[in-house]
Amino acid sequence: MISADAVKSVAIIGNGLMGQGIAQVFARAGKAVKLIGRNPDSLARALTAIKGNFDQFVDRGLTDGEEAGASLSRISTSVDYGDAAAADHVIEAVPAVRELQIEVFSKLDAVCAEDIVLGSTSGQPISLMTGGMKHPERAVAMHFIYPAQLMPLVEVCGGPQTSRDVVTWACDVLKSAGQVPAVMDKEVDGFIVNRLQFAILREAWAMWANGVASAEAIDTSMKMTLGRRYSDTGPIESAELGGLDILHAFGEFLFPAIDTSTKPPEEVTTLVNAGNYGLKSGKGIYDWSERDGKALLAARADRLFQHLAEDKKGA
Repeated sequence: MISADAVKSVAIIGNGLMGQGIAQVFARAGKAVKLIGRNPDSLARALTAIKGNFDQFVDRGLTDGEEAGASLSRISTSVDYGDAAAADHVIEAVPAVRELQIEVFSKLDAVCAEDIVLGSTSGQPISLMTGGMKHPERAVAMHFIYPAQLMPLVEVCGGPQTSRDVVTWACDVLKSAGQVPAVMDKEVDGFIVNRLQFAILREAWAMWANGVASAEAIDTSMKMTLGRRYSDTGPIESAELGGLDILHAFGEFLFPAIDTSTKPPEEVTTLVNAGNYGLKSGKGIYDWSERDGKALLAARADRLFQHLAEDKKGA
C-alpha cells in the first residue's frame, strides 16, 4: 500500500445518494474522484445533485464558490469498472444486495492491483462480500453515514481476513479527508450507529403500537431531551456523568420492561404492506398531508450544517 498521505485519487462504485456524498467528501479534500455507475444519464443526474450539495455549502459559508467549483471539477464519471484500476483507493457504494456486492468485489479484486485497499460503505460485515476475492485481506468496511457530505463519522471494521494494517490505513485516509473514523474491534450486523438507531426505533415503535404515547409525544420527548444531550455526550459518557451506580440500578429495574421483539410491531407491518411508507407516500404513522415534510427535512439539514460549522471552528 502507498502511504495514506500519498492517496491522490479515489474511485467510487455506485452513484446513488451515498456515492454522491462520498464523492463530495473526497473531492473537497483535494482528491481526484472517479464516480463509476451503470449509465451516463444517472451519472449526469448525480453530478447535478453533487453540484446542488456544494451550492448548499457555499450558501452557508462553509466554502466559497471558487473552492466549490474546483472540488466539483475533480469529479469525473465512468461506466467502466476498469477505470477503478487507476485509483489509489476504491470504495463500493452500490445497493445492499449481497449477490451484487460479491460481484462488485470480485470484479474490483480482478482489475485493481493487489495493494489497493477496497472499502465498502454498506454498513454490513465485509466478510459477507469477499467470497469471490483472491485477496480478501485488502477489503474493509468503511461505513459512511447518510448524508455522507454532512456526517463526519465513518465506521471502520475489518473482517477475519482483513489485514490490521489495512484497517489502520483506512482510518488514516479518512482522517486526511476530514472524516472521523470509529474503529470496531469485531464484526456485528448493523455496526454501531444502526444498532443504536434501531434500538431506539424498536422501543419508539413499541410504545406507539402499544398505546403508551402518541407518535408526536414520543418524537418530541426524544428531540427535547436525548437528542440535545447526545450531541455532546454519548450514552456511555452520559451514564457515567450521571453516576454509573445510579444508572446501573435503574437498568436493573427497567431492562426487563424494554421491548425485545425480534420483528417490527404488527401495526407498523400493516402500514408498510398497505403502501404507507411515510413522507414519500404521503402517509405512515403520521399523515404527511397535514405536515410540512420538506420544511422538516430542511430544518434537519440546517442543524447538520450548524454542527459542521462548529466542527470547523473547533478544528
